Amino acid sequence: MEIDFSKNTDGLVPAIVQDAITKNVLMLGYMNEEAYKKTLETEKVTFFSRSKQRLWTKGEESGNFLNLVAIKADCDNDSLLVSVLPVGPTCHKGTDSCWGEENIQDYGFVTQLEAIITNRKENASDQNSYVASLFRKGINKIAQKVGEEAVETVIEAMDKNDELFLNESADLLFHYLILLQAKGYKLQDIVDVLKSRH
Repeated sequence: MEIDFSKNTDGLVPAIVQDAITKNVLMLGYMNEEAYKKTLETEKVTFFSRSKQRLWTKGEESGNFLNLVAIKADCDNDSLLVSVLPVGPTCHKGTDSCWGEENIQDYGFVTQLEAIITNRKENASDQNSYVASLFRKGINKIAQKVGEEAVETVIEAMDKNDELFLNESADLLFHYLILLQAKGYKLQDIVDVLKSRH
């Protein structure tokens, strides 16, 4: 990979640091050619500190290293995407990212749906909420609903109506997310089990 360190007079290129698993952006630093080479050699992300005017390996004082997974150059070869496995918080202020965001896996709309289910669980007295009513009825009713939706999904899988199959599949996933929370878990816990088996 050819990186154009000469585009800027200071010989630095921006290095965007991204968690290799969650894909969240953790920080922005700058690398010169020496920092880039040291990063590849040590597999610990090293920057050129503009304030200290020297190489700086992230975590050299705190122990919160950024373990290198991969580096890619952009289409102009003048900025880097650095894929890492962080050890501890990335920001010097103690947060997961330099933007103060938690470095957690986000499954898009499913994550939003989990948050809604959590809210309904915490407000189970809400008489207008279907999800709250399931939590009020308890684990047996929730598990029964998952079983019913699973059977309906299997039946529709054997038919030729894709719309019905997709709707039953959505019902199954929705009720399964409720069951997970009734047991004190989230989808990430299941993903972790699957990853441990891989």
